[in-house]
Amino acid sequence: MTMKADDPPTHARKIDEWDGGFGWIAHPEEEMLRASHALATDEGVWLIDPVDVPDLDEWLTEFGEVAGVVALVGRHTRDAAEVANRYDVPVYLPEPLSSARKELDARVELFGDELPGTGYRTITLLDTPVWTEIALYDDESATLLVPESVGTAEFFRAPGERLGVHPARRLVPPTPLRGFVPERILVGHGEGITEDASGALREALSGSRRNAAKLYTSTLKNYLPL
Repeated sequence: MTMKADDPPTHARKIDEWDGGFGWIAHPEEEMLRASHALATDEGVWLIDPVDVPDLDEWLTEFGEVAGVVALVGRHTRDAAEVANRYDVPVYLPEPLSSARKELDARVELFGDELPGTGYRTITLLDTPVWTEIALYDDESATLLVPESVGTAEFFRAPGERLGVHPARRLVPPTPLRGFVPERILVGHGEGITEDASGALREALSGSRRNAAKLYTSTLKNYLPL
């Protein structure tokens, strides 16, 4: 398996299906397991951190028109511009990510504390020159979407963890997520969690530093040649 696939996707996999949307993994064969999501709201469907796939048009049929494309991590915008231009909608950036607009060959709109008209409010997880990341939370459905700081792909998780903090954030975990009690966690790397999601989040944050050595050791064993 490769860490990140560069070829066009040929067998994307649909994940995280619920009445409020769905997710997809464009390259199930890659280690990063980059996941994207479609959030169905009264304003239309919002595509979050999309990696474009041939099946997307068909998958979106039952959810209505695309309202916008959203990028939540300043270090990458994935296929946000290409997808937004195809559906003739803007790319929406949280205000802390405003500098990312120069990377996007598409119309850009900025938004503040809430993704416009959706009920999904923003949570700033990190805002530095090298890593800016915004999470989304919907109180009504108790849905938490975290694009980078936590994930379920194998390289995020120490042995025994269902949800893991990003290896680069293990010693400084995303404390703004403490206190949330989600029923559903959607992540930017891997499939989401719907069973005892709040417990998985609580354990991931409390065990971030404690399990760091286990994660780094398992990563070395998995990725370094013997």
